[in-house]
Amino acid sequence: MQRYILQRLVQGVILLVVVTSIVFFIGRMTGNPVDMMLPEDATEEDRQDMIKRLKLEGTIMDQFGVFIVDAVQGDLGTSIRYRQPATDIFFSRLPNTLAMIPPAMILAIAMAIPLGILSALRRGGIIDRISATIAVLGISTPNFWLGIVLIYLFSVTWGWLPSSRMGGPLNYIMPTITLGTFLVAGFMRLIRSSMLETLDSEFVKLARIKGVSETAIVWKHCLRNALIPVLSLWGVFMGGLVTGAIVTETVFAWPGIGRLTYEAVIFRDYPLLQAVIIMDAIFILFINLLVDILYAYVDPRIRFE
Repeated sequence: MQRYILQRLVQGVILLVVVTSIVFFIGRMTGNPVDMMLPEDATEEDRQDMIKRLKLEGTIMDQFGVFIVDAVQGDLGTSIRYRQPATDIFFSRLPNTLAMIPPAMILAIAMAIPLGILSALRRGGIIDRISATIAVLGISTPNFWLGIVLIYLFSVTWGWLPSSRMGGPLNYIMPTITLGTFLVAGFMRLIRSSMLETLDSEFVKLARIKGVSETAIVWKHCLRNALIPVLSLWGVFMGGLVTGAIVTETVFAWPGIGRLTYEAVIFRDYPLLQAVIIMDAIFILFINLLVDILYAYVDPRIRFE
């Protein structure tokens, strides 16, 4: 098990170095950051001041060396707009984004597991058809459209919910639905397909021959095995919730990482955008490592291999 975790750690470090290098060099390939951020009427003094603040002196390899040394020390630059360290701004916004994840995951689990199991047990029935419709709508509906529709209905038309920003529990309802809809659809269909495969397996047939109750077969034998691929999908979705919440947070004016990314692009805050991308990559790598470890505990074959 220790060897398995060590391998994943080494792979994660290598991937992080690759991502960091790509972020740095792509930023330079799109043009000189100073020319992109300064207005047309900027003076040469303004230009030299920004070059110094962004540490862009020397060749591109010199700049890359300085960037790596600073990054190892936790310094990913200073935001042009906020005049603060980019990492400090990132961590000040991160709790706001993480606050949306538990409600979205609870919604997904509460709906996906029962519907996925019932769809598999009643294959072709009315529940299976309803869940299939929900899955298609959940996967195909764009987040921005769903968020706007929810605001129009529940805030503008009926006045039941606040339309934007953080606040009390009511402020979480529409962002949770917007984020959780896709999760419900993905989890539900994956649980259904995994349950169908497990229900037809030999060990389930053997359990039925031994007289094991159908409830024990479904919840103890089938569901546990069906959740193994769901665990992998959970890791993908967790990374997507943090890094892909740009649309949702923009629609609801939610002060999280997604909106911070949007602001960095709009205001051409190159150091902040670079820091957000790298920190997002670190978060995704951490989630994937956590999923790999959990996967090894759920499936003993991983540990033995």
